[in-house]
This record gives sequence, C-alpha cells and structure tokens, in this order.
Amino acid sequence: MDRERADGQLAQIAETVGLARRLGSRVWLRGGWAMDFFLGEWTRDHEDVDWFVPAADAPALSAALHALGYRPLAGSPPEQQFDVVKDGLESGFALVDPAPDGRVLVSGGPWAGTAWPAGLLNGPPGRLGGLVCPIVAPAAQIEIKRMMPVWDPRRPRRAKDTEDVDRLLRALRRPASAPPTERRPG
Repeated sequence: MDRERADGQLAQIAETVGLARRLGSRVWLRGGWAMDFFLGEWTRDHEDVDWFVPAADAPALSAALHALGYRPLAGSPPEQQFDVVKDGLESGFALVDPAPDGRVLVSGGPWAGTAWPAGLLNGPPGRLGGLVCPIVAPAAQIEIKRMMPVWDPRRPRRAKDTEDVDRLLRALRRPASAPPTERRPG
C-alpha cells in the first residue's frame, strides 16, 4: 500500500476538517476513508477523499480551499459536487441539503430532492490514529455501496465495494468489548 499517498490524504483530511470548523461548516467523510475511520484502521489505498458538505456551505468552503492551494477540477456538475486537487491528491465534495424532517437530500442534478439513506450524517465521528473526523454512518455506507449500481446502472458494483461492505458488517457485529485496532499508515 502507498503510505506516502495515504499520509498526504490524511493530512488533507485534517486540513479540511479544521477549515470547515473555522468556517462554521460541517463536512463528513464518505466512501473508503469513512470506512477506515469507522474501523480505526487503514484498509487499502484510496484514489481520492470523498466528502458530503451542505450545499449552502459549499461556496465558502470552496473559496477557502482555493486560498490554501487547492485547485478546481472540471468534470462534476457544479449543482451536485465540486472537486479539487492539491499536491496531486483529489477530494470530491458532494452537495447535500437538509430537509425539514431531518432527512438529508441530494442537492442538485437529476436526483435533486431524493433522500439519502436514513441516518446518513447522524453517526458518531470516526478515528484513525489521533485524527477524529465526522463520517457517514456505517449502516448508510453499507446501503450506499450496495445500492449505487441499482440507483445508477452506469456505475457497476466494484470488488472493493463488496469487500468494504463485508468489513463494515463484520465490524458492526463485533462485540462492544472488542474495539478495533488502531492502525495508521506510516
């Protein structure tokens, strides 16, 4: 596994969480890094760092990231997501909207107004080494990984998604008296 890349991504995760806190915003890790923070261990290399951010907070967060040297990447529909790169490492921020009833909704694009899985952003923070970060709730992570090929048939099920679901399910079945081992890259 590429420890240098993982250490760079972890540094950017810490930077993003701190920046969002200073802005009075919230961000939540999603995808592979969210799983690793839930498990408390680095399980595999990650292509990028995936986040959820409230759509209302996205312009300020994007501008603040730009001031820190992150550059925009083209390609994602701006009403759905913004992507940035710094030091060759990519981060993607999917936009969400809160609903009055507490659900979390897709912010824009063809699925605007569609609810994400229940409890998506209500889980406890995750931890990897000494870094604590808000994450997508594990049950919602599982549902997203299982359902993405159904919701969007252009995105086939990947082997890493099946492996991630298995890891998350094993961890959720683990007795509370058996905490995960903290393993950090490096």
